[in-house]
Amino acid sequence: MFGRTRAFSGFSVDDTETARRFYGETLGLEVTDLGGGLLRLELAGGGQVLIYPKPDHVPATYTILNFPVTHLEAAMGELRERGVEFENYDTADLKTDAAGVSDADTGPRIAWFKDPAGNILSVLEED
Repeated sequence: MFGRTRAFSGFSVDDTETARRFYGETLGLEVTDLGGGLLRLELAGGGQVLIYPKPDHVPATYTILNFPVTHLEAAMGELRERGVEFENYDTADLKTDAAGVSDADTGPRIAWFKDPAGNILSVLEED
């Protein structure tokens, strides 16, 4: 039924103007204002994500967007220069080093950070 439909994902934020600046200026994504507080992110490869305002917004407790990169430390350095802070985790299931990098045997090298609304994003190293 939906095999040829261009589906898209979406997530909420508490302030769409702050989100527009973060995703457009800090992360360098193309952001389109759709009116009514709605924003559309244009992702490489043709993907799109809807950002919508929600007064009682609760940040996602899972990763909402993953950005594959060739060199993880270089991408993290550039993001840090733009004011991004990386998360540190030390749980039974997830551990990061002092720089915020998880180098587990079960997946790619990855680091997490949050948008201004508290939603979780990641950069992960591709082979």
